[in-house]
Amino acid sequence: MSTDFTPALQQAIEALKREGKEPTVASIKSRLTQSVPMPLIISALQRWKKNGKLPKVEMVEKESDADVKIAALEAQVKVLTQRLDALEQHLASKS
Repeated sequence: MSTDFTPALQQAIEALKREGKEPTVASIKSRLTQSVPMPLIISALQRWKKNGKLPKVEMVEKESDADVKIAALEAQVKVLTQRLDALEQHLASKS
């Protein structure tokens, strides 16, 4: 899952430029209507100053270690359940 902060940052920078102000990290942060991580603001401002345009700024949320472990365990339980069902069917057919 990812969160796109580009529109919010673009709006803040454009508002500052319309007022004739040079965008800074602090001035952009004060104009944001949503919470944006500071490293993303800094990176976006640096790229904007270098290229004159704002790149897509998004934050991708990593799955937590617990989520990954749970998914692996669920897959393992599924495989073991299928094997158990096959063994039970095999034993039932011998009886």
